[in-house]
Amino acid sequence: MPNTTDDERRLAELGYKQELHRSWSGFSNFAISFSIISILAGVFTTFAQAWNNGGPIAISIGWPIISAFILIIGLCMSELASAYPTSGGIYWWASKLGGAKAGFYTGWLNLIGLLAVTASIGYFAAVFLNTLIGSISESYATTFLGGAYLKQQFFLFVVIMALVTVMNIFGGHLLAIVNNVSVWWHVFGSAAIIGILVFAPTNHQSLKWMYTTQINNSGFGNSNTTFWLYVLPLGFLLTQYTITGFDASAHLSEETHGAHMAAARGIWQSIFYSAIGGYLLLMALLYAASNTDYINSFDPKVNPYGGGSSIAILFTALGNGAFFKLILLISTAGQIFCVNASLTSCSRMMYAFSRDGAVPGGRLWKKVNKHRVPLNAVFVSSIIGVIITLPALWKTSSGAPTAFYAVVSVAVIGLYLAFMIPIYLRWKMAHNFTPGSWTLGSKYRWMNVVAVIEILVISVYFVLPFTPTGIPWRKDFNWTAVNYAPILTFGSLLVLWIWWHLSVKNWFKGPLRTIDET
Repeated sequence: MPNTTDDERRLAELGYKQELHRSWSGFSNFAISFSIISILAGVFTTFAQAWNNGGPIAISIGWPIISAFILIIGLCMSELASAYPTSGGIYWWASKLGGAKAGFYTGWLNLIGLLAVTASIGYFAAVFLNTLIGSISESYATTFLGGAYLKQQFFLFVVIMALVTVMNIFGGHLLAIVNNVSVWWHVFGSAAIIGILVFAPTNHQSLKWMYTTQINNSGFGNSNTTFWLYVLPLGFLLTQYTITGFDASAHLSEETHGAHMAAARGIWQSIFYSAIGGYLLLMALLYAASNTDYINSFDPKVNPYGGGSSIAILFTALGNGAFFKLILLISTAGQIFCVNASLTSCSRMMYAFSRDGAVPGGRLWKKVNKHRVPLNAVFVSSIIGVIITLPALWKTSSGAPTAFYAVVSVAVIGLYLAFMIPIYLRWKMAHNFTPGSWTLGSKYRWMNVVAVIEILVISVYFVLPFTPTGIPWRKDFNWTAVNYAPILTFGSLLVLWIWWHLSVKNWFKGPLRTIDET
């Protein structure tokens, strides 16, 4: 194969010709995963999940513990990314290690997770943007779309999805630049927020309060057993959701120079640095959370920023002044960077999976435009994200759309189950696995096992009801409080199972070669 680079030769060995534009540096590959993890997104948007389900200890103690487990998962994936640096990453690994059936289920779980995570990031970016605009213009908050904040947020969500879709239809080089800028926005933006929260408020909490206080606003019983075994683990969704999407480094392998090393580093380094930065940011929020009565309560007419949200902490600590608006601006922009990167990752997964014939209408989704971007995959990923978030238009008694947290759960479950399958298959292969340049050595034996167990545990917790009113047999049951994550997750798996046995197993053979080596 004359006139090819080492990357192209390595890709040809995996069975593919170079169709996407390989213009990304190792830093850009790290940047997209770091941008999708986005501590300016997950830390702020799912803060209430941890506050209401565990309180400060779910954050001060829970974050570093869960982060350590996620880092182990990431290190296991880094080894696989080095061995198989191709778009579709996780799906391709599972197919190589376990055959077409394993690849089929892994690919769909990964794609479902990416669609959900893109939608969830975009939705809460709209929540923060709506709050920011409302803090600047009182007339907007009370008159735009009749002052109905859920409708306002959904409108802005659609606008944000349209914006990032437009950004994604241009060349990969532009996207790489945007993600590089995103890294520094997150670094300096987070540092600015920490500085404001440490020095601007007149009152702060003590370290003892931050590391010992328990809060249970879930509605479930206050017994120690219920708290430790049910409520607190639900609070870990904050960490598990924030530090996800790092598979983007694998999905962008075919657009990255030296991907066999750069993608591996991009995965674990994005987790490591996000875990540290996120922890500092969270501790700054807890340090400023002095008005707990206001933060815990929720009344749209009196304290619309309550409900355990990060916005409630910012409002009580800083008022509605310049610092409050500045932090909202920094976080909102970070979240838009995040959803932009997430859509890029999702479209590359859809492109790769369609290239191998596993997605209905795949001929459309695998096409690339003159900028060598899978344009149709970008469009359909964005549209599906909007559709699955439609239930967020209905509110619950708490004022928050449970649908958002359901989409978050679907994202976490789909992505992490997809990660688990190739990690388990790699462990099962043992010494028969041929590692790439970046390898765990013999450490894979225990790291793979720990990764699989952690993923199974969190997958069980995140399909459980978030509130008592979401339990069907209770008298106070309310459909708007239902965590529909299990409906989407198990429903999707059932459809995939039926489809596989009725049709797919007869024609799907896993990754298809698009190049003939001579």
